[in-house]
Amino acid sequence: MSKHVFFVTCPKGVEYLLADEMETFGLHLVRNAPAGVWVEGSLESGYRACLWSRLANRVILNVADVDARHADELYDGVVSLDWQVHIPAGGSFRVTFLGQNETIRNTQFGAQKVKDGIVDSIRGAGAPRPSVAPKDPDVTVSARLNRGRLSLGIDLSGHSLHMRGYRTDKGVAPLKENLAAALLIRAGWPEVVATGGDFVDPMCGSGTLLIEAALMALDIAPGRKQERFGFEKWPGHQPDLWLGLRQEAERRAHEGKQKRVPRFFGSDHDERVIATAWKNIQRAGLEDIVQVEARPVHSFRRQEGLSDVGLVLTNPPYGERLSDRKELAVLYQALGESIIRELPGWRLGVFTGAPEFGKSLGLRSFKQYKLFNGKLPAQLLLFEVLAENAMTPRDPAAPGEIMPRIANPERAAMLRNRLKKNLKTIGQWARKQGIGCYRLYDADMPEYALAIDIYEGQVHVQEYAAPKSVDERAARERLAEALSVIPEVLELEPGMLVCKQRQRQAGSRQYEKQAATGDYFNVHEHGCLLRVNLKDYLDTGLFLDHRPVRHWIQQNARGKRFLNLFCYTGAASVHAAVGGASRSLSLDMSKTYVAWAKENLALNGADSGRHRVEQADCLAWLADRKTVDQRFDLIFMDPPTFSNSARMSGVLDIQRDHGALIRQCMARLSSEGLLIFSNNFRKFRLDESLESEFEVQEVSGSTLDKDFQRNPKIHRCWHIRHQNS
Repeated sequence: MSKHVFFVTCPKGVEYLLADEMETFGLHLVRNAPAGVWVEGSLESGYRACLWSRLANRVILNVADVDARHADELYDGVVSLDWQVHIPAGGSFRVTFLGQNETIRNTQFGAQKVKDGIVDSIRGAGAPRPSVAPKDPDVTVSARLNRGRLSLGIDLSGHSLHMRGYRTDKGVAPLKENLAAALLIRAGWPEVVATGGDFVDPMCGSGTLLIEAALMALDIAPGRKQERFGFEKWPGHQPDLWLGLRQEAERRAHEGKQKRVPRFFGSDHDERVIATAWKNIQRAGLEDIVQVEARPVHSFRRQEGLSDVGLVLTNPPYGERLSDRKELAVLYQALGESIIRELPGWRLGVFTGAPEFGKSLGLRSFKQYKLFNGKLPAQLLLFEVLAENAMTPRDPAAPGEIMPRIANPERAAMLRNRLKKNLKTIGQWARKQGIGCYRLYDADMPEYALAIDIYEGQVHVQEYAAPKSVDERAARERLAEALSVIPEVLELEPGMLVCKQRQRQAGSRQYEKQAATGDYFNVHEHGCLLRVNLKDYLDTGLFLDHRPVRHWIQQNARGKRFLNLFCYTGAASVHAAVGGASRSLSLDMSKTYVAWAKENLALNGADSGRHRVEQADCLAWLADRKTVDQRFDLIFMDPPTFSNSARMSGVLDIQRDHGALIRQCMARLSSEGLLIFSNNFRKFRLDESLESEFEVQEVSGSTLDKDFQRNPKIHRCWHIRHQNS
């Protein structure tokens, strides 16, 4: 059975769930991409994705990739392909075009060049000229331009797969169906069903979550009611194969209703919205299974026959208008009180664009996922409805603990105003860039010597150790003020803020645990998934200042052999793997970080055979003649300033030792390769003799994003190449 490559698109933030779903259809991950995944498998698996994917928007069969650095090159690449095997004789087609570069800046122009190339290719072969049909074409050609390469494919779906056919009437700001399915998976609905649980949505709107939950539980294909898909007039279509899959879907839908059918109950305060929900439920064929009624959330009551376990999942109003937001705290409080009272022991999931109101629910969230509702950033907050998770006032401070308290209101107001200003500048920049982890504040005011980092809704505060000239009591007083102001400005639950004191760490102390919570969670960075832990170690697992360096590696790693020395948690290796590195080797002497790096790579679907992580003393590895024959095209070395760990063969002093380390790296670098050398020693001076041996370019300025430009000494970075390479 021949293999094909497919690009499957999805809502932003759902990529990793989609990759897992594609595996169940026999489509294996090739690489991740923003808002989609590249996968490989049979045509049958591609058909199965069209029929069964609950998360995808489109399934695109890749035809070819061509050079497209300028319009003429794009046209030449398109016209050189055999389009008769993809567009029926005398048939119709349309082109969808995404992307731009320096010469092709208009999608309409790009689409026109692709159309011209297709038509001229078919006419040049002596076949009848196909027609261009903007609506209802026989075949849709997808063209995606990215950095001088154009990916061409056939849109097998033909329409966005989030449209299941049951929702023609919509409530206010409805969730798309595939985003609703993603929320259900993230909230653990398949596991709840397996344990005999039921489903409730007390603010159900047009009923999308209810319907998607029922389709999932009953094993009903989301594409079952679709009349036509984009591949049905494609010349490569295999009707018998497709018929067999449709028949299998009908059989599974019948069998799904023979098993235990969970209870599905929804309510909403608006009778008109409930009427819309009921029409959608009927069109989905679930009128005997899903029950809805008009009822405000504060009067929600447990329905008879509901199981002792289940999932409440809801999408409350976001309160985009200021007048609405004033009422949100009351609404969220009513939701929390109703669920705690009526459904103890259940799980609660709240998908909201106003996560700061989650504290009004009266429960501690055990998990938060960052997603998008369209272009609007949002979070899925998960809670276990148990008495021990109820929010209670904080206990009096333990010895040495600093309790939030404002001693100097005027001084605290200055910090409050600075944080609000930074939220408007740096925070807005981060949102526009799709960056969820960034530095909000870095000792901007000498009175508050703190670094405040945002990690997708959670906050990590590092207090820089005060010099001996500063009174300890005064320093604690100012920290107490900061711990009072920060949650207020950022509208945080206290449990979502972690505070540490940062001091120089010697030897193995840099690896010592600060706590043992095991509280890891995943964050996103340029299409990569990375595990962080804000509590257990001095560092979080992700150096935010190196974000641009990692992104550069991701953009330039395709086909290269990558070496990551002093790899820490392997974030740069993840970016290299996602960027298409042919193989990578990551070395660190810490067992903790080696395990962490392996988990990060596994999260992103990296092949452990091609992307290896090993525990090793980098000094000894570089000095070992047995490794000198290994060659790499891209090396990243970001050593600590100083280390005398017992695990090391010697003592590392980066100012003293960097020349030898760089020369040893260059001995392993291919003739056309690049070494990226970085360190954060503020008084560092590069050995001038290196510039006579190699091409050395300092790139520090380009490796600092907006959130670190206030502190240009956070690190320095060089690109080093062999001369005449």
